[in-house]
Amino acid sequence: MEAGLPANPRLTRQGDAPKTGIVHLGPGAFFRAFNAIYTQEAMEAAGGDWGITAVSLRSPTARDQLEPQGGVYTSVSLGAEGVTHTLIGSINKVLVAPENPSAVLDVMADPAVKIVSLTITEKGYCHEPSTGRLRLDHADIVHDLAHLDAPQSALGFIVGALARRRAAGVAPFTVLSCDNLPSNGHLARGMVLEFAGQVDAGLRDWIASEGRFPATMVDRITPATTEADIAALEEAQGCYDPACVQHEPFRQWVIEDDFVGGARPDWHVGGAQFVRDVDAHETMKLRCLNGTHSTLAYLGYLAGYETISDTVSDAAFAALCEYLWTDEIIPTLPQPEGEDLAAYAAALLERYRNPAIRHRTWQIAMDGSQKLPQRILGTVSDALAAGRSVPGLALAVAGWMRYVGGVDDAGAMIDVRDPLAARLRELSEGAATPAAKVAALLAVEDVFSPELSAHDGFRDAVTGAYEGLVAKGARAMVQELVA
Repeated sequence: MEAGLPANPRLTRQGDAPKTGIVHLGPGAFFRAFNAIYTQEAMEAAGGDWGITAVSLRSPTARDQLEPQGGVYTSVSLGAEGVTHTLIGSINKVLVAPENPSAVLDVMADPAVKIVSLTITEKGYCHEPSTGRLRLDHADIVHDLAHLDAPQSALGFIVGALARRRAAGVAPFTVLSCDNLPSNGHLARGMVLEFAGQVDAGLRDWIASEGRFPATMVDRITPATTEADIAALEEAQGCYDPACVQHEPFRQWVIEDDFVGGARPDWHVGGAQFVRDVDAHETMKLRCLNGTHSTLAYLGYLAGYETISDTVSDAAFAALCEYLWTDEIIPTLPQPEGEDLAAYAAALLERYRNPAIRHRTWQIAMDGSQKLPQRILGTVSDALAAGRSVPGLALAVAGWMRYVGGVDDAGAMIDVRDPLAARLRELSEGAATPAAKVAALLAVEDVFSPELSAHDGFRDAVTGAYEGLVAKGARAMVQELVA
């Protein structure tokens, strides 16, 4: 056998593929580890023609991986106790939009299609985040407004297909954003309506009246699949599957229950939560998961831990998470519909402990100047406004300040990746004392609001924590806090 070629036959579909009821734009690893699995489970439990026609807006990679296999692939669940393999067959076809945009519009305009779902990343919405408006100067938008019969962007395909459906007297499909963005349904609706308004005011009004854009919260860690992973699966299963996807066992999908005509798969059989409002769940995830992830990243990195699982294997850091959730984070949260916050926090700690998921502290620590306000500082502001102290979150902020200073507890240099890295390093190095360093960094309005930086109690707590990090190190400060 020639080196590099698979030793076993390729994975193939057995039996018929399901009929299309969903078109998905952006069939990357997360979609295959998430939407496609929930959809297969819904069809297995309750039936229905909810097969997925997947559309790649750029690359033929997903098509080249999946089409020779009839759309089937292996889901590889990486649990702490071992690996589980499941065959997923909910995808019936993969189209590559640049090769035949008309074919994509045809399937999206088919009355059998009830949902168009999206995992296109923030860039795919072609908007200006600072204003929330559509970028009419974006090259794809300029092209699509002039060539709606052969679009390039997700927005162009959605509006082009909806225009066809309106002309044919067919109800619109539900647009379901599954991107990990706050208020993703609101974002999708705003961009579609703004684009449609540039095409035809009547079309815009019809979409606004008849269309639906439910918000969602999605959560499942999906590491990139490597050639070594594909080879390991081939050895374990006896077939070659370059489309396989890896993920943690945990998953959570919270969906605003607002679909055109109520048409949707029974995703709840796989644990999806249908709610009236997703906002409280988004806040829960941002503060409980992302907030403690960042805390562990900065303090764990300073203490010499490479991954999140390494960090929480230290009982002091596990106790830090439990303290933060119970005493500082959960008291600031609105109660999410149908959610047990204590159980959610306990599940997070189990996820952090999973050694099969190698989440590097250095990687999570990237871009902290952009992440800190949403993940940690919003919680701090709400707690302070309620008259509560935040020693744990103050230690997390001090950990970030120490981290961007560029030297860890062992005296090793840190490769800080942040849009403000040079400025933050200069401010830190230009101050002679811990108190002066904290004051200089609190004055960075890109990160800290003037109200927060001027709060005496918060400034004192961060200063004390920073002094402790310098004198004792991160692990000792965490131990001291939780003891």
